[in-house]
Amino acid sequence: MPVRNRSAYAFLAPYLLVFAAFWVWPIINSFLISFQNTRINPWKFSFQANWGRLFADPAFYNAVYNTLVILVIQVPVMIALATIMAVLLNSPLLKARALFRFAFFAPVVVGEVAYAAVFRLMFNLDFGIINKLIGVAGLAPVSWFDNANAAMVVIVIAVTWRWAGYNAIIILAGLQSIPEDVYEAATLDRVSKLQQFFHITLPLLKPIILFCVVLSVIGTMQLFAEPFLITNRGGPGGGTETLGLLLYRQGFTSLNFGYASAIAYTMAALAVAISLLNLWVGREAK
Repeated sequence: MPVRNRSAYAFLAPYLLVFAAFWVWPIINSFLISFQNTRINPWKFSFQANWGRLFADPAFYNAVYNTLVILVIQVPVMIALATIMAVLLNSPLLKARALFRFAFFAPVVVGEVAYAAVFRLMFNLDFGIINKLIGVAGLAPVSWFDNANAAMVVIVIAVTWRWAGYNAIIILAGLQSIPEDVYEAATLDRVSKLQQFFHITLPLLKPIILFCVVLSVIGTMQLFAEPFLITNRGGPGGGTETLGLLLYRQGFTSLNFGYASAIAYTMAALAVAISLLNLWVGREAK
């Protein structure tokens, strides 16, 4: 190996060692642990203890169902909302655009505990602002955290509020890379703004939107903070328990690290499969 290359690797060595110790090895070790029965001492190899239990566990299927419900409803709504927000933020008619861009991005930097507490207060049965507005409309107040479907709605709203602005900024960057000449030519051909949006903007934004979809799918498969903090650890009765929350419950409450590792790898496999499906659909739609 040339001296120049040896010097480069010598400078990289501290990072590579830290990366191997705290990223590569834990990933490999977690995979090995998923094949061990960690409920006995010493741990012993047992495929049935974790992977066999996984596909017969009602709690696992409940968590998969809840996670997919959130993914199927929340991700399309959020991406559509983020696209509309990005178009509005890119409008030359908008004044103080920098302020609005910061305002839409700000929810991402808000602490999870703080914004979860705000949502619990907003949707409180007795004094929450949402039920106050429902009462003004002449409807009965909703017990948001005592009904699984209502609690799921709260989770979807909370996640959308937090991440729509983040995705809007990414899509905005894609919008700004589209040449103005394309729109000028379309305007000269008397193409309406709405037609320009559907026939020019959206096709050119497809790679960026797919990127946001993949990120959102991965994030939703790992969803933990919102059901843990807002609906009190996946309540009511596990109605909002996600895969991330099930993993936490098995690993850090029940101390069943082998089963938690099996859940973690199943989450990763599902996220990869759904992301690849999205990429394939996007490629076929060209």
